[in-house]
Amino acid sequence: MPPIDAAHEPLTIVVSMVAGAVAGSLGALLGIGGGVFLIPLLNLGLGLPLKTASGISLMTVIATSNAVATSSAARRVINLRLGMLLQIVAVGGGLLGALVLPRIATATLYIIFASVTAVIAVVMLTRIDKRNVILDSSIDPGSLGGRFYEDESGREVVYKVRRLPAALGVSLIGGVVSGLLGIGGGILQVPALIAWCGVPIRAAAATTAAMIGITALGSAPIYYARGHVSATLAAAAVLGVLFGSRVGIRLSGRARARGLKLLMAGVLGVVSLLYFYRSFTG
Repeated sequence: MPPIDAAHEPLTIVVSMVAGAVAGSLGALLGIGGGVFLIPLLNLGLGLPLKTASGISLMTVIATSNAVATSSAARRVINLRLGMLLQIVAVGGGLLGALVLPRIATATLYIIFASVTAVIAVVMLTRIDKRNVILDSSIDPGSLGGRFYEDESGREVVYKVRRLPAALGVSLIGGVVSGLLGIGGGILQVPALIAWCGVPIRAAAATTAAMIGITALGSAPIYYARGHVSATLAAAAVLGVLFGSRVGIRLSGRARARGLKLLMAGVLGVVSLLYFYRSFTG
């Protein structure tokens, strides 16, 4: 945990708030919680220990999720049935990840973080021009599918959920990653829903963003009890997230699906390179 004096330095608090705003905006826009952006800013930028940055990140994941879930714009594309089903296994994974965290070395966490972000970046690049939408609105989406009006298509679109067991398995792993790294299980859930389960990126992002706060709630108290959360910096980051997530929600309806995927792949690729470098340099 950072020294008390460092945690209360005005510049550190301001930077945490700005970092939270950036993370909240990107997290709400892409549905992966923002932790994958916030942790590098706190850890590499401010020099906070990785576990402290992860604990603060979990608090902001909860804030981002709440902002998305209460947004009228996001509610139009949130698939509540699918999201709640996936979170049942994700919460269990989050608890498991937080409980085994003390047994894992920091260098190993760096490698896990770098590897996860690299894999997801590649997955997103393979799905750049595939949109998972059915333009015939008369099609029955099934019990877990959905429909919503899409500005990009200029009409109501439909989607069906495929390979549900794969989505449940990835959600469990995503929960473990969330508990270990504090980045929110959405970093795995969103790409899996897009690549393997036939869910459009807007529905996957909004559904996951609205639900991952539940996963974070399962592991955040464990981080807090172990002293991995600076209350001052967490409060500053959450304030930034609440502002940034509103911006991300507004942008999500206007951005093109291809652009969102490229943005996700690009940011995750940069983060992956930074952490591979950090894992070998200490």
